[in-house]
Amino acid sequence: MYIGVIGAGRCSREIGDIAEQVGQEIARNNAVLVCGGRGGVMEAAARGASSEGGTVIGILPGADRREANPFLTYSIVTGMGNARNAIIVLSCDAVIAIAGGAGTLSEIGLAMKTGIPVVGLQTWQLKHPEGRIPGIIYVEDPREAVQTAVKLAETKHNTAYA
Repeated sequence: MYIGVIGAGRCSREIGDIAEQVGQEIARNNAVLVCGGRGGVMEAAARGASSEGGTVIGILPGADRREANPFLTYSIVTGMGNARNAIIVLSCDAVIAIAGGAGTLSEIGLAMKTGIPVVGLQTWQLKHPEGRIPGIIYVEDPREAVQTAVKLAETKHNTAYA
């Protein structure tokens, strides 16, 4: 199972701590963590997963592996800039959005468009112009975020192959 962690390349210490806990929980659930491979939320989540012996894949925007954070198990260089967000999202069975900026918002939109479940943790609060709330499940803590993402990913797998 591949769980993405999406969030800004810079973050507060509080958000970094949350992302690190999410990474730890992903590793404890024997899932692979997929992220953008650089700093901020991505690095904190990667550090957490790595500390628990987990596997972390970073999908980098540039063509230089040296831009990767030191906690990745594998780094993929794309030379695609922000377009690499599509690769991140499509490589996941579910994504967890933690805080984030415009790049995170683009990843949330891509996930929603392609049917990848999105779990939100202190992230964008979206509302459709017609008044209905889109398919983001908002949670309160890192453990709940990962448990929800794993459950959604398993459900997605079970319906995709039924």
